[in-house]
Amino acid sequence: MQKIKMKTPLVEMDGDEMTRILWKNIKDELILPFVDLKTEYYDLGLKKRDETNDEITLQAARATKKLGVAVKCATITPNKQRVEEYNLKEMWKSPNGTIRAELDGTVFRAPIIIPAIKPAVSNWKKPITIARHAYGDVYKATEMTVDEGKAELVFTDLDGKVTRETIYDFECGGVLQGQFNKQTSIASFARSCFNYALATKQDLWFSTKDTISKKYDQTFKLIFEDIYEKEFKKQFEKQGITYFYTLIDDAVARVIRSEGGFIWALKNYDGDVMSDMVSTAFGSLAMMTSVLVSPDGKYEYEAAHGTVTRHYYKYLAGERTSTNPVATIFAWSGALRKRGELDNLKPLIGFADALEKATLDTINGGTVTKDLIPLMTTPATAVYSDEFISAIRNTLEKLL
Repeated sequence: MQKIKMKTPLVEMDGDEMTRILWKNIKDELILPFVDLKTEYYDLGLKKRDETNDEITLQAARATKKLGVAVKCATITPNKQRVEEYNLKEMWKSPNGTIRAELDGTVFRAPIIIPAIKPAVSNWKKPITIARHAYGDVYKATEMTVDEGKAELVFTDLDGKVTRETIYDFECGGVLQGQFNKQTSIASFARSCFNYALATKQDLWFSTKDTISKKYDQTFKLIFEDIYEKEFKKQFEKQGITYFYTLIDDAVARVIRSEGGFIWALKNYDGDVMSDMVSTAFGSLAMMTSVLVSPDGKYEYEAAHGTVTRHYYKYLAGERTSTNPVATIFAWSGALRKRGELDNLKPLIGFADALEKATLDTINGGTVTKDLIPLMTTPATAVYSDEFISAIRNTLEKLL
């Protein structure tokens, strides 16, 4: 067949360890034979980030703002052990955090539904997409361990006016934590959620605990309400989708009873926890997509999981591994589809659809990686990663 021609490049961000190995295999077997691939390539492997003092991560993020679509391989966020292992200059920041901050984006995570894998929650029939506000809260908090004494919250405005509130008069030792967020970041989060709901034609749920947190959480609620009423209500009504707010404890109960098929927007910590709950209940973190969406409609696709370090060490020792590449395949298909939509390139959209169908058909046909065997409700055989990708290619060739 003739290769599909692309009009505009997408940003390609390479990564680390086992996912980097799979990245090349996926490109060689599942994309390059069928697509005349155009990318602006950035190596975000840990060694290259160290060589460039992490400047390459910012370059990749800025290229995404320019080109509008990116696909990213999983990357290492170094801890002390990694600094020593890779002989790094310093403990570089999370690439995902850097890219999120540059794009002012929101992360949307959704499970990949496989008919042969039944969710742990029996009535879940459709994906539940978690929208996480990946900014501030406990992740940027200032903390203290204290003894007896008075703890206060103090704010000084630009005119020098001081406002102070007593937090607690400690009669014994204790701990303190100061969290913050910004109205601009919350507004960007809201717009990203509303735009993504419109783009995917899904209902949007949002939940906090504003009855207890009457200023912090209520600010989130009020900003969402204001932006919805002024900017998005008519569009939602036209598409026949809804925006729904409720307390987070009520939302959890509703989610468990639901069939799925909606976006659930959450603050930073809540989104972190609930995305792992949803992915596990649907099957596996290796079957979870992750899309970063900016308020002005820039997209970066990646797998929700990490670099699969344990398998990488086996690979370095000469062992073959049965590492699940599905989320990484879907990162590529998602980016190619979005590129096709933005460029009005129907063959590229069709190829992305076919690639996903070939992947799902291969699994439903009983050829899987080792991690999926305990989850399958139909007979299946575990194969190595390269064999699994080859099986997908055979299925894909029949579809095209």
